[in-house]
Amino acid sequence: MTQRITAWSEIDNGLVPVDEGELFYETAGSGPAVVLLHGGMLDQHMWDEQFIWLVNSGLRAIRYDSRGHGLSSTVTGDYANHDDLCALLDALDVPSAVLVGLSHGARVALDTALAHPDRVTALALASPGISGRAFTDPFILAHIKEQVAAIGAPDGAERYVEHFLRMWVDGPHREPSAVHPGFRERMRASAAANVEVHADGMGAGMPLEVGAAGRLGEIRVPTVVFDGDLDSGDISANAHAIALTVPGARRVRIPGAAHMVNLENTPLFDHELHAFLSSLDY
Repeated sequence: MTQRITAWSEIDNGLVPVDEGELFYETAGSGPAVVLLHGGMLDQHMWDEQFIWLVNSGLRAIRYDSRGHGLSSTVTGDYANHDDLCALLDALDVPSAVLVGLSHGARVALDTALAHPDRVTALALASPGISGRAFTDPFILAHIKEQVAAIGAPDGAERYVEHFLRMWVDGPHREPSAVHPGFRERMRASAAANVEVHADGMGAGMPLEVGAAGRLGEIRVPTVVFDGDLDSGDISANAHAIALTVPGARRVRIPGAAHMVNLENTPLFDHELHAFLSSLDY
């Protein structure tokens, strides 16, 4: 099934088998491969704004729903996101790719760079999570506690999603009323759909990770990290750790944005990402 993106390029999509499941992906364009990895509780459509210009920049853009998200399989047991990503690259005949990840997607990108370094050309990490680093921000910990309390309650799904929005859309420095209502609704709808479709997978298995927090100095690919000035202190600390520890890494602070930097300050994010990708020796 294809969909036209420009006069000369089409979007292909499909399903790739992985251990006890399958991943839904979309790809378009030709040239060096760039894989977009979405945040937790969201799906590949959080990259709609970037997907088209990446293709029109002469790159092969690939995006997919990670296990337990979007149109990919619900979790049934333990799994490794970094191995899932390599299975996708194998199926699409991509030897290595630039990984562009936000939040949980950045966490997966870092794990992949450590577990499968030959598959990663460069890293662009937005609002990064890091496996092996615990949350410490009281704002985040309080909302996680409320999320756990919501599980199983009659209005639990709605409350669970609202706490997700408070943490990862509004952030600790503003009230929901200060966030663009259309943007907040887009994120709510995506998270709510994800919770509904994949509810059976909650607690069914755990992602196996590599503990990147103690291994950042091993990364040897060009790296840029983005973080918003309205995001949680945990994310700022993660961005700082990456910039400090990954050799040659550069940090870009995105003003006027909380966690979803690619959607809240899209012009600046796109400009900086394009500059980074243009600087690479593929």
